[in-house]
Amino acid sequence: MKIGIFGNEYQKSEQVVKILDILTKSDVQIFIQKEFHEYLSPHIHWEGRVEGILDCKELDLDIALSIGGDGTFLKTVSAVQLKNIPILGINTGRLGFLADVSEDDMEETLTEILAGKYTIEERAQLRLLINGKDGNPEHYALNEIAVLKQDLASMITVDVFINDEHLTSYEADGLIIATPTGSTAYSLSVGGPIMTPNSSTLAITAIAPHSLNARPLVIEDENIITLTVKSRSCCFLISLDGRSKMMSAEGTTLRIEKSAVPVLIVKRIGHTFYNTLKKKLKWGTDPRLG
Repeated sequence: MKIGIFGNEYQKSEQVVKILDILTKSDVQIFIQKEFHEYLSPHIHWEGRVEGILDCKELDLDIALSIGGDGTFLKTVSAVQLKNIPILGINTGRLGFLADVSEDDMEETLTEILAGKYTIEERAQLRLLINGKDGNPEHYALNEIAVLKQDLASMITVDVFINDEHLTSYEADGLIIATPTGSTAYSLSVGGPIMTPNSSTLAITAIAPHSLNARPLVIEDENIITLTVKSRSCCFLISLDGRSKMMSAEGTTLRIEKSAVPVLIVKRIGHTFYNTLKKKLKWGTDPRLG
């Protein structure tokens, strides 16, 4: 089995060493992302063998292992984009719906994975076309695509079309188009609905809308969403999974649709979304008890 390790800075060195030791005990070829390897080299002392350093241009992996939080997971998704490599997220952050394997469950989980005891979930992602143009590998998002006002600008007006039919015009600080996976991320923080990962849906949610009748809307993911934006500053921002914010000019047409290529996520057998949801959101617990 070929496993590629992806991560970011500020990881616990002892945790990374533990992961490497577990992988080494099995018949695993270990590859490490170039930037993560450069960070690890002066911080950890490990004498095992690394099969190669990944530059993310040509990847031949059975599993991509993301060490960090959901932000690191999304960067890993971007790195293996459209290559059909399943991703396992080890959570070293605080709140993770994508990187949902805790430090306490790490060893047991890796043992199960290496024994072939796991499932793979397909998660829908979004594809963005700007003025009808495609071809940019960065124009994909697992969580959400958002249009946002500039930091100091007044609110923007976003005209929304569903399959070329005008839906409404949102006057707000921005608008989020979220997948079911992204419904527990940025969209949730602005009052969007939670959707189960396997539902064939998308959520449209305004950020700080000017009107109280602007409510989140859930639609089928086979619909094509077209956005045009008006702004007093004549420009606005486009964010894909929060990893990039591109400046775009007023009059730009954004076409958002479900990608034909899903993101593959490695899941432990018997561990469900509902279990993660209850645990992360502390449903069923009394906050007064600390």
